[in-house]
Amino acid sequence: MKDGFRGNRIYVIVAIFVIIVIVLAVLFSGTGLFLAYVPYDTREGWDEDIDERKSGSQLFGLESWCSFTYRNNNSSYPAYITVTTMKTFFMMNENELKEKTRGTIIEKASEQNIMIDTKTEISEERTLKNGHATMYVVYNGTYNASENITEQVKFIGETWNCGKSSTSIICIGYAQITDNAHNNTELNLKYWEKIIGDKDGTFTKNPAGLIFNVNCH
Repeated sequence: MKDGFRGNRIYVIVAIFVIIVIVLAVLFSGTGLFLAYVPYDTREGWDEDIDERKSGSQLFGLESWCSFTYRNNNSSYPAYITVTTMKTFFMMNENELKEKTRGTIIEKASEQNIMIDTKTEISEERTLKNGHATMYVVYNGTYNASENITEQVKFIGETWNCGKSSTSIICIGYAQITDNAHNNTELNLKYWEKIIGDKDGTFTKNPAGLIFNVNCH
Protein backbone atom coordinates (compact mmCIF):
# COMPACT_ATOMS: atom_id res chain seq x y z
CA MET A 1 0.00 0.00 0.00
CA LYS A 2 2.82 2.33 0.93
CA ASP A 3 4.60 1.58 -2.35
CA GLY A 4 1.48 2.51 -4.29
CA PHE A 5 1.09 5.75 -2.36
CA ARG A 6 4.74 6.61 -2.96
CA GLY A 7 4.34 5.88 -6.68
CA ASN A 8 1.24 8.03 -6.94
CA ARG A 9 3.03 10.89 -5.15
CA ILE A 10 5.87 10.74 -7.65
CA TYR A 11 3.39 10.95 -10.53
CA VAL A 12 1.72 13.95 -8.91
CA ILE A 13 5.06 15.73 -8.45
CA VAL A 14 6.03 15.03 -12.05
CA ALA A 15 2.63 16.25 -13.29
CA ILE A 16 2.92 19.48 -11.26
CA PHE A 17 6.43 20.06 -12.61
CA VAL A 18 5.25 19.55 -16.20
CA ILE A 19 2.36 21.97 -15.68
CA ILE A 20 4.70 24.60 -14.23
CA VAL A 21 7.08 24.22 -17.16
CA ILE A 22 4.23 24.53 -19.67
CA VAL A 23 2.88 27.66 -17.94
CA LEU A 24 6.33 29.23 -17.86
CA ALA A 25 6.89 28.34 -21.52
CA VAL A 26 3.63 30.06 -22.46
CA LEU A 27 4.55 33.14 -20.43
CA PHE A 28 8.03 33.31 -21.92
CA SER A 29 6.82 32.76 -25.47
CA GLY A 30 4.48 35.68 -25.04
CA THR A 31 7.36 38.04 -24.27
CA GLY A 32 9.29 36.98 -27.38
CA LEU A 33 13.01 37.31 -28.04
CA PHE A 34 14.29 40.71 -29.15
CA LEU A 35 17.18 39.94 -31.49
CA ALA A 36 20.20 42.23 -31.20
CA TYR A 37 21.56 43.43 -34.53
CA VAL A 38 23.86 45.93 -36.24
CA PRO A 39 21.74 48.70 -37.86
CA TYR A 40 21.98 48.85 -41.64
CA ASP A 41 22.95 52.53 -41.75
CA THR A 42 26.17 51.88 -39.80
CA ARG A 43 27.35 48.80 -41.71
CA GLU A 44 28.77 50.56 -44.80
CA GLY A 45 29.27 47.54 -47.03
CA TRP A 46 29.18 44.89 -44.33
CA ASP A 47 26.47 42.40 -45.30
CA GLU A 48 24.74 39.77 -43.24
CA ASP A 49 25.82 36.24 -44.12
CA ILE A 50 22.41 34.55 -44.22
CA ASP A 51 24.01 31.11 -44.28
CA GLU A 52 25.54 31.88 -40.87
CA ARG A 53 22.25 32.87 -39.22
CA LYS A 54 21.71 30.38 -36.43
CA SER A 55 19.19 29.86 -33.64
CA GLY A 56 18.06 27.30 -31.11
CA SER A 57 16.04 26.71 -27.96
CA GLN A 58 15.77 24.33 -25.03
CA LEU A 59 13.74 23.69 -21.87
CA PHE A 60 10.47 23.82 -23.81
CA GLY A 61 11.39 27.21 -25.21
CA LEU A 62 12.23 28.75 -21.83
CA GLU A 63 15.75 29.37 -23.13
CA SER A 64 16.57 30.46 -26.67
CA TRP A 65 19.29 32.13 -28.70
CA CYS A 66 19.91 33.55 -32.15
CA SER A 67 23.00 34.92 -33.91
CA PHE A 68 23.63 37.15 -36.93
CA THR A 69 26.97 37.35 -38.74
CA TYR A 70 28.09 40.33 -40.83
CA ARG A 71 31.06 40.19 -43.21
CA ASN A 72 33.15 42.83 -44.97
CA ASN A 73 33.30 40.94 -48.31
CA ASN A 74 37.06 41.43 -48.73
CA SER A 75 38.98 38.25 -49.56
CA SER A 76 42.41 39.81 -48.92
CA TYR A 77 41.52 41.13 -45.46
CA PRO A 78 38.48 39.11 -44.33
CA ALA A 79 36.61 40.31 -41.26
CA TYR A 80 33.32 39.54 -39.58
CA ILE A 81 31.24 40.29 -36.51
CA THR A 82 28.80 37.85 -34.94
CA VAL A 83 26.04 39.17 -32.66
CA THR A 84 24.41 36.53 -30.46
CA THR A 85 21.29 37.14 -28.38
CA MET A 86 20.54 34.74 -25.52
CA LYS A 87 17.49 34.50 -23.31
CA THR A 88 17.96 32.17 -20.35
CA PHE A 89 15.69 31.14 -17.50
CA PHE A 90 18.08 32.88 -15.11
CA MET A 91 20.07 35.72 -16.67
CA MET A 92 23.80 35.01 -16.57
CA ASN A 93 25.96 37.18 -14.34
CA GLU A 94 28.86 39.25 -15.67
CA ASN A 95 31.57 36.72 -14.82
CA GLU A 96 29.67 33.90 -16.51
CA LEU A 97 29.18 36.04 -19.63
CA LYS A 98 32.85 37.00 -19.74
CA GLU A 99 34.01 33.39 -19.46
CA LYS A 100 31.50 32.30 -22.10
CA THR A 101 32.84 35.05 -24.38
CA ARG A 102 36.42 33.89 -23.89
CA GLY A 103 35.37 30.32 -24.59
CA THR A 104 33.54 31.35 -27.76
CA ILE A 105 36.65 33.09 -29.11
CA ILE A 106 38.83 30.07 -28.41
CA GLU A 107 36.27 27.81 -30.07
CA LYS A 108 35.96 29.97 -33.19
CA ALA A 109 39.74 30.29 -33.45
CA SER A 110 40.16 26.53 -33.27
CA GLU A 111 37.54 26.03 -36.01
CA GLN A 112 39.45 28.44 -38.28
CA ASN A 113 42.94 27.01 -37.61
CA ILE A 114 43.96 30.12 -35.67
CA MET A 115 46.39 30.18 -32.78
CA ILE A 116 45.37 32.68 -30.08
CA ASP A 117 48.15 34.42 -28.16
CA THR A 118 46.57 34.52 -24.70
CA LYS A 119 49.44 36.68 -23.41
CA THR A 120 48.14 39.58 -25.51
CA GLU A 121 44.75 39.63 -23.78
CA ILE A 122 43.31 43.06 -23.02
CA SER A 123 40.31 42.99 -20.69
CA GLU A 124 38.46 46.24 -19.97
CA GLU A 125 35.04 47.90 -19.94
CA ARG A 126 33.31 50.60 -21.98
CA THR A 127 29.85 52.04 -22.66
CA LEU A 128 28.05 51.55 -25.98
CA LYS A 129 25.68 53.86 -27.84
CA ASN A 130 22.74 51.89 -26.44
CA GLY A 131 23.80 52.97 -22.94
CA HIS A 132 24.99 49.57 -21.74
CA ALA A 133 28.23 49.13 -19.84
CA THR A 134 30.07 46.19 -21.39
CA MET A 135 33.04 43.96 -20.73
CA TYR A 136 35.40 43.04 -23.54
CA VAL A 137 38.48 40.95 -24.21
CA VAL A 138 40.87 41.45 -27.13
CA TYR A 139 43.42 38.98 -28.48
CA ASN A 140 46.04 38.83 -31.20
CA GLY A 141 46.36 35.61 -33.14
CA THR A 142 48.02 33.82 -36.02
CA TYR A 143 46.11 32.22 -38.85
CA ASN A 144 47.90 29.29 -40.48
CA ALA A 145 46.69 29.85 -44.03
CA SER A 146 48.98 27.17 -45.47
CA GLU A 147 52.19 25.34 -44.65
CA ASN A 148 54.34 28.36 -45.52
CA ILE A 149 51.96 31.28 -45.03
CA THR A 150 50.68 32.78 -41.80
CA GLU A 151 48.53 35.86 -41.29
CA GLN A 152 48.10 38.17 -38.31
CA VAL A 153 44.55 38.39 -36.96
CA LYS A 154 42.70 40.10 -34.13
CA PHE A 155 39.70 39.06 -32.06
CA ILE A 156 37.39 40.97 -29.77
CA GLY A 157 34.67 39.53 -27.60
CA GLU A 158 32.25 41.96 -25.96
CA THR A 159 29.31 41.14 -23.74
CA TRP A 160 26.55 42.67 -21.63
CA ASN A 161 23.10 42.06 -20.16
CA CYS A 162 20.15 44.05 -21.49
CA GLY A 163 17.54 44.50 -18.78
CA LYS A 164 15.01 46.08 -21.13
CA SER A 165 14.82 42.99 -23.34
CA SER A 166 15.82 40.49 -20.60
CA THR A 167 18.59 39.14 -22.82
CA SER A 168 22.33 38.61 -22.75
CA ILE A 169 24.43 39.68 -25.72
CA ILE A 170 27.80 38.39 -26.94
CA CYS A 171 29.56 40.01 -29.88
CA ILE A 172 32.59 38.39 -31.48
CA GLY A 173 34.64 40.46 -33.92
CA TYR A 174 37.43 39.11 -36.12
CA ALA A 175 39.74 40.78 -38.62
CA GLN A 176 42.73 39.57 -40.61
CA ILE A 177 45.19 42.48 -40.76
CA THR A 178 47.90 41.08 -43.08
CA ASP A 179 47.84 39.68 -46.60
CA ASN A 180 51.02 37.63 -46.86
CA ALA A 181 49.30 35.24 -49.24
CA HIS A 182 49.52 37.95 -51.92
CA ASN A 183 52.94 39.28 -50.84
CA ASN A 184 51.28 42.44 -49.53
CA THR A 185 53.33 43.82 -46.66
CA GLU A 186 50.79 46.49 -45.70
CA LEU A 187 49.23 46.18 -42.26
CA ASN A 188 45.54 46.90 -42.83
CA LEU A 189 43.60 47.94 -39.71
CA LYS A 190 40.66 49.47 -41.58
CA TYR A 191 38.18 46.66 -40.94
CA TRP A 192 39.40 46.01 -37.41
CA GLU A 193 38.86 49.66 -36.53
CA LYS A 194 35.37 49.50 -38.03
CA ILE A 195 34.54 46.64 -35.68
CA ILE A 196 35.89 48.21 -32.48
CA GLY A 197 35.50 51.98 -33.02
CA ASP A 198 33.38 54.20 -30.77
CA LYS A 199 32.70 57.90 -30.27
CA ASP A 200 35.08 58.16 -27.30
CA GLY A 201 38.09 56.59 -29.03
CA THR A 202 38.45 53.69 -26.59
CA PHE A 203 40.40 51.93 -29.33
CA THR A 204 39.94 54.25 -32.26
CA LYS A 205 37.48 57.12 -32.72
CA ASN A 206 34.64 56.01 -35.01
CA PRO A 207 31.03 56.70 -33.94
CA ALA A 208 29.91 54.23 -36.63
CA GLY A 209 31.75 51.29 -35.03
CA LEU A 210 29.84 48.05 -35.49
CA ILE A 211 29.76 46.74 -31.92
CA PHE A 212 29.34 50.26 -30.55
CA ASN A 213 26.06 50.60 -32.49
CA VAL A 214 24.49 47.21 -31.74
CA ASN A 215 20.77 47.59 -31.03
CA CYS A 216 19.52 45.22 -28.33
CA HIS A 217 16.23 46.72 -27.13
